[in-house]
Amino acid sequence: MAGKHVVAVDLGGESGRVMRATFDGERLQIEEMHRFLNIPVQVGQTLYWDALRIWHEVTTGIKLASQDAASIGVDTWGVDFAFLDRDGNMLANPIHYRDRSSEGMMEWVFERVPRRELYDRTGIQFIAVNGLWRLAYLARHHSPVLEIATTFLTIPDLFNYWLTGSKTCEFTHATTGGFFNAHARNWDLDVLSRLGIPTEMFPPVVQPGTRIGAYEGIPVIVPATHDTGSAVAAVPTTTDRFAYLSSGTWSLLGLEVDAPIMGDVAYEANLTNEGGVYGTFRFLQNIAGMWLLQQCRGAWADEGQQYEYAEMMAMADTAEPFRSFIDPDADEFFQPGDMPALIREFCKRNRQPVPESHAQVVRTVYESLAFKYRYNLERLLRVSGREVDRLHIIGGGSRNTLLCQMTANAIGRVVVAGPGEATALGNAIVQLISLGELQDLAQAREMLSRSDELITYEPQATAVWDEHYHRFAAMLQQKQ
Repeated sequence: MAGKHVVAVDLGGESGRVMRATFDGERLQIEEMHRFLNIPVQVGQTLYWDALRIWHEVTTGIKLASQDAASIGVDTWGVDFAFLDRDGNMLANPIHYRDRSSEGMMEWVFERVPRRELYDRTGIQFIAVNGLWRLAYLARHHSPVLEIATTFLTIPDLFNYWLTGSKTCEFTHATTGGFFNAHARNWDLDVLSRLGIPTEMFPPVVQPGTRIGAYEGIPVIVPATHDTGSAVAAVPTTTDRFAYLSSGTWSLLGLEVDAPIMGDVAYEANLTNEGGVYGTFRFLQNIAGMWLLQQCRGAWADEGQQYEYAEMMAMADTAEPFRSFIDPDADEFFQPGDMPALIREFCKRNRQPVPESHAQVVRTVYESLAFKYRYNLERLLRVSGREVDRLHIIGGGSRNTLLCQMTANAIGRVVVAGPGEATALGNAIVQLISLGELQDLAQAREMLSRSDELITYEPQATAVWDEHYHRFAAMLQQKQ
């Protein structure tokens, strides 16, 4: 197909892909050119991202995808970061957001910057993955890495630096760490200095769509470098009466708003405000997502039983409904481990039938996710005062037909599933707008809304789902 080609590098917590996106003036098509696993590395007590291996895979993919390309854009998972020394060399592999160094650091931070003040400045929820806790850990322990660092870069901006030499940080990713001032729309240097974190190493913040340099003669344009920011850019909507669920390792459920929503109720509900494209914010809640299924799959593989995700979905469909529920965001599910055993222990401790078969375990996860989506959607709508007609499920989880139908049933609203490659599409869209090939985000979304890929799920058996939702909500209240 003739048209303009751009390269979208999309790095997630489980895998990375390099995609070639082609726009012919009417349709945007993407082709996967290179895929690779993103495997963290445990060294001693610390869990790291293998940044150099990722860089090797990224450049391998770009080589395959870049012929006649008009530009390159990179997006990654959120919250993590790296440091450069005075010569521009990476000082150490980036610490993984699931590393245990963040444990206990919230309390240490709150002794220096009160919890409510921090929320009023950043609008970011308090969750174990926030980058602020790892920065604070380094400051607390007088890390030599922190002492000799001259440049702080978020994960996508580390790769952008290696591509172009540009020492900048992109807005959407910068907002995810918990030390970006939502009012000033810049780093909160006062908070950082009160925690003993050197402030001179934080580079300028640039907006999505900025050209920051070139790699082998090809312009590099920053999209929304936070993968969820890119995914939300690709919501296939022609109305603003929608919520979105970016479904992958994490489920990020939210609303697109013009300004951060903070205040008492948002604070009490621990809701978050992350940067979006073209002046928007993403008012959302982080939910555990497919992480639970990834860990179950890994545990069963260790026992000699290999499952594809489609097989797990099929066997869950045969299991008894509404037997047991978990809170997907319970603390015990955060770290890697024997997830099926942890799920059984949770159910036992909460006096529910213990899921014994693999099918029962997966069914428990699916129904619990669907109900947790409803629980958080109701909170988001209540706090924002917004009304929505439908939920757009985007990303890899949109291909899970069982969970999509369960979600429609649980929330009592239409679910529109797709595109599955929303992150790469959103990445490409921002590049194409910057190149002048697309007029604006509205045009891009209208184009995506006509895609044959989209599947609509109407709510079914809502009375039954309502009845069991009250059991689920009561369980959450008891835990609190």
